[in-house]
Amino acid sequence: MSEPSLWIVRSVRPDGVLMSKADRIKRFVLLLVAAVATALFGGACQSQDVGEMRHESRTIQPENAQSVRANLKMGAGELQVVGAADALMEADFSYNVADWKPRVSYEVAGEAGELSVQQGSGGGVRLGGDARNEWNLRFNDEVPIDLRVQMGAGESDLDLDSLALTGLNLEIGAGRTTVDLTGDYEQDFDASIQGGVGQATVLLPSEVGVRARAEGGLGKINAEGLQREGDSYVNDAYGSSDVTVDVDVQGGVGEINLKLV
Repeated sequence: MSEPSLWIVRSVRPDGVLMSKADRIKRFVLLLVAAVATALFGGACQSQDVGEMRHESRTIQPENAQSVRANLKMGAGELQVVGAADALMEADFSYNVADWKPRVSYEVAGEAGELSVQQGSGGGVRLGGDARNEWNLRFNDEVPIDLRVQMGAGESDLDLDSLALTGLNLEIGAGRTTVDLTGDYEQDFDASIQGGVGQATVLLPSEVGVRARAEGGLGKINAEGLQREGDSYVNDAYGSSDVTVDVDVQGGVGEINLKLV
């Protein structure tokens, strides 16, 4: 009786050359990110009626809040965040899928405010063509704010240089984002930016100390004007300025650009 055969499956490139362990790991990460993106946004490809453009505006006052945590959750679309609002938040929404109507809520407990802006829970359509979903949010520059953003797919432009940031947590499934952190901040804070598939550009200040850690997965990391220190990138002000901004950027597939301004 012959002994059972032992089959060893090895990955090969299209040219027939065996893939290295590093290449196999990269391919696995790519497939994993693609699977996650499909699971998260597969529902966004279902058919929905695209109707007339709807425009809504909301204004939220800080009331007695001395600090605020703002939670933004957008399934797909274009997001713009800036400062210079007279109220806590001044928002303009434009969309043409009825189920995408945003839900806004705000509560104050003691001196802490909790703000939530969330895309409607209905199914979606593939962005592009006639489907549109656009948020333009303006926040107050004086109220300390911990900003948390979850975005499925699309483009986001977060111009946060004038805000009194106390923290930033940004999660992006697929798309392109630009984050401006070049403000003259008065206190330390941590910024976490996680991207699945796409490009992330983070603008960093030169006068405030910066320590940035970036991990690109299968992507590329560009660091302009920063020096490598261990597993981090730092600017000239790091270690000598009174304020330090710690930035942690993780990308799956795509490009990470760190730019000193």
